[in-house]
Amino acid sequence: MNINYHIIKKIYESPNSLVYRATLKENNNPIILKILKENYPTASELTRYKQEYEITRSFNVDSIIKAYDLQRYENSLAILLEDFGGQSLKSLLSQFKFNLENFLTIAIKTTESLAAIHKSNIIHKDINPSNIVYNPQTKQLKIIDFGISTSLSQKFLTVVSPKQLEGTLAYIAPEQTGRMNRGIDYRSDFYSLGVTFYELLTNKLPFETTDPMELVHCHIAQQPLPLHQLIPDIPHSISNIISKLLAKTPEERYQSAWGIKADLQTCLEQFNTIGEISDIPLATQDICEKFQIPQKLYGREQEVEQLLTTFEKVSLGTAELILISGYSGIGKSALVNEIHKPITKKRGQFISGKFDQLQRDIPYSAICLAFQELIRKLLSEPEISLQNWKNKILEALGNNGQIIIDVIPEVEKIIGQQPAIEQLGAAESQNRFNLFFKRFLSVFCQKEHPLVIFIDDLQWADLPSLNLIEQLMSDDENQYFLLIGAYRDNEVSPTHPLVNTLEKIKTAQVVVSEINLDPLKIDRINQLIADTLNCFTETTQPLAELVAKKTGGNPFFLTQLLNYLYQENFLVFNPHKQQDARQSYWQWYLEEIESVSITDNVVDLMVRKIEKLDKKTQKVLKLAACIGNKFNLEILSIVNNKSQTVT
Repeated sequence: MNINYHIIKKIYESPNSLVYRATLKENNNPIILKILKENYPTASELTRYKQEYEITRSFNVDSIIKAYDLQRYENSLAILLEDFGGQSLKSLLSQFKFNLENFLTIAIKTTESLAAIHKSNIIHKDINPSNIVYNPQTKQLKIIDFGISTSLSQKFLTVVSPKQLEGTLAYIAPEQTGRMNRGIDYRSDFYSLGVTFYELLTNKLPFETTDPMELVHCHIAQQPLPLHQLIPDIPHSISNIISKLLAKTPEERYQSAWGIKADLQTCLEQFNTIGEISDIPLATQDICEKFQIPQKLYGREQEVEQLLTTFEKVSLGTAELILISGYSGIGKSALVNEIHKPITKKRGQFISGKFDQLQRDIPYSAICLAFQELIRKLLSEPEISLQNWKNKILEALGNNGQIIIDVIPEVEKIIGQQPAIEQLGAAESQNRFNLFFKRFLSVFCQKEHPLVIFIDDLQWADLPSLNLIEQLMSDDENQYFLLIGAYRDNEVSPTHPLVNTLEKIKTAQVVVSEINLDPLKIDRINQLIADTLNCFTETTQPLAELVAKKTGGNPFFLTQLLNYLYQENFLVFNPHKQQDARQSYWQWYLEEIESVSITDNVVDLMVRKIEKLDKKTQKVLKLAACIGNKFNLEILSIVNNKSQTVT
């Protein structure tokens, strides 16, 4: 292996990488060398490193670090990056305090760099002072480290332990925690930018707790102390800009990097001309040309309140069952995900499983999926915590641990190998399983950590699962336990086994709350469209009526149809200001939309979208569908018989 550089010194070490200053042998030019720390990295780690190199190399702007080459380094990989003599803002912050002029100059340059990243449809996902490099002599600033960046316009996350979250925990946006019922998009970077600006001016983080779960809760539910209250000399306008960046929901933040830059620029101009900064109106030039459908729930306020009230009762020591019914795409899962915030506050656990129409012959499939998720979370905890769980589970199960391991094999990773169990007849075996599963469940349903289980698609549940649900809910010793079930009521007839199970549960005097989700009403559809297109509801009313007629108010179909109209250029962003001083706005022609044959069936719409993909992508999607309703790149690449990069 021909190495064409000299390593000078190590300048940074992260959990995954080592970063060195080096020089090229041929011309002595300085470079930065970023090497994977693991000497024998996995295929997925190598794929991710290659992706980081490709994303970094794809930029061609001065405000983003340049990638020169990707080379083998022993059994691993090294990325060769430019060295422009800068230091990270984190390093500079430890050396001196930024004055207002310095801060504004750096803030504007950082925002420009972020604008270039977003223009390329990349979400950085790890904006923080360590990933912003500045050279005070040349005034050059560059954003670095695209290790977890994504080129998706939107990405949905599942709930994982704080230690498994992507990004730097002190800087991640609320939606990056997976506990906000919304995916991440480019505006997640604005929250991280707000935390960075806060730290540059105060040398403190908005939330200084070192407890990971507490920090997650702070991001999603606590308001940081406004800057001007912490440091009275800070102008209100700068404090307000940073507070807007730190808004909990993306819709309340700035909607474009140029909008942020415009306000910062106004502050700098005022400071340079009159020596002070007055209160300025924010976001006057903050028009977003990205098509972004708001992720908040419309028309579900009453149902959300019912859900949260029930969880509040559970956190005081009750056991409850909530059933949510409605058509496919009506928003059952979206409603359930609203519960993440209070669960985090109570340090509870949320796990979920989904019955599969094609796996009805596998007993307990959805319940096992949910508990596999829980065990994976526990396995990420420190050794002392894991030992504690092991003791509790063994205390509850005694020598009968194998009964649970047979259906949830991952449990063995916590409690170790267990003695074989005595063979019994079918009925006795079923009763024994139900008894020990109740005991197993009770380990996780405690005052310190209530448990919420969400089981979706109950219309496809097998009989043993329904029997177990009945047993669990009829147990009057249950506490701190909430079971949420969702099903398509149009697929459940009066003779369906689910109906029989629910009757038995109600007979046992268990409180069963029922929520039926109806299609969205026209006023909510209109509000959603007006929020999406950033205009008044009077303007969007005719479009809303047309969309309501086509979709029947089904939220999933509604968002798919709006995306289709945008992709087919029926909704167009007009960047030109009008004579009436109205700023950039969206345009559509109702007659054109009405004249085009738009299907009334969401399946047809999805089929059309899939058919527009190239043949290779369609083939991979077919394989993904065969795996099930959840899959990852590793499994998909094995089934596809190709590398992860190709897949």
